[in-house]
Amino acid sequence: MRRLKQRLRVTHADTERGAVGVLVAVMMLVIIGAGALAVDVGQIYSERAQLQNGADAGALGVAQACHKAGCTQAEAEAFAAALANGNANDGDANISEVDLSVPDQVTVRTTTKNGSSSVLAKLFSSVLDAPAVSVGAHATASIEVPGSGGGFPLALSECQYDLSDAVETGVLQRIRYKPGMAGCTSTSGHAIPGGFGWLDQNGGQCRATTDVDDNAAYDPGADYPSKPGQNCDAVLQGWINSIQAGDEVLGVFPVFDNAGKDKGKGWFHIRGYATFQMVGWKFGGGSSGPRTYNNSPTPATACVDPCRGIIGKFKKFESIDAFEGNSGTGDDLGTVYIRLTN
Repeated sequence: MRRLKQRLRVTHADTERGAVGVLVAVMMLVIIGAGALAVDVGQIYSERAQLQNGADAGALGVAQACHKAGCTQAEAEAFAAALANGNANDGDANISEVDLSVPDQVTVRTTTKNGSSSVLAKLFSSVLDAPAVSVGAHATASIEVPGSGGGFPLALSECQYDLSDAVETGVLQRIRYKPGMAGCTSTSGHAIPGGFGWLDQNGGQCRATTDVDDNAAYDPGADYPSKPGQNCDAVLQGWINSIQAGDEVLGVFPVFDNAGKDKGKGWFHIRGYATFQMVGWKFGGGSSGPRTYNNSPTPATACVDPCRGIIGKFKKFESIDAFEGNSGTGDDLGTVYIRLTN
């Protein structure tokens, strides 16, 4: 009897130890499963961030390329794929859609790509019989004309504008201050002065802000603005430094299609905005800089006293940088802003 009781006591202790072992094993599975899920969630977020970067880059890139030169659906998809792959850590992303159906808008959708599958492979939680995960992202870029803007206080006459759908860059020309030019007729049928005019500075030092379809006040003086607080010399010196370094100086200027006076104050009606490459200028008498620079690059475009003018050419320009102003409904004069809208 004593032996039997002793065996029973040993068997009870073994059972307790076995129960603890089972509990530890279950807890280890829970801990391992939680760790696997944490790793997988991190992988999913990382994958989605890469896909979003690829979708953003693809939408912006396709919008810029297709606006400039036009593109087929296949060309757009190839361009988007290259940008999406470049933003994936493994260099492999899937373009599920490039939507060009909306005018002046591009939508790119990206998904995970593992071989021929669109789901993430080798997830740790798969050992827990978790379902496969498909990750995707999308971005929409729009092509917009500027509706307002601020910058160097010049407004250019519509009569000088020489771009068309067929050309990217206009001819090198001299644009003289408006009294030095013969009158012309705008596309709206208005008789307006040619050349350019100075705008009232209302946006800070050497700056003027304007809006499409609005009348902007102009400064009636022919010479370079020199009122207190209107020192533009620093801006011009910056242009000179850029040109001498081999860079282009591109200014986005308002273009007027009508002009007049109201109670003695002059105004320009702003049609839209165009980009003009500044090559040279003469904003004052004499030949000293920075108010005068490279004012006779060719005999045909020379600007000598008493001339006041700018020398350069219009250019089509697409910008994906932030810009001062809002998108609008003005005429497309070759200058557009491309931005992400979704």
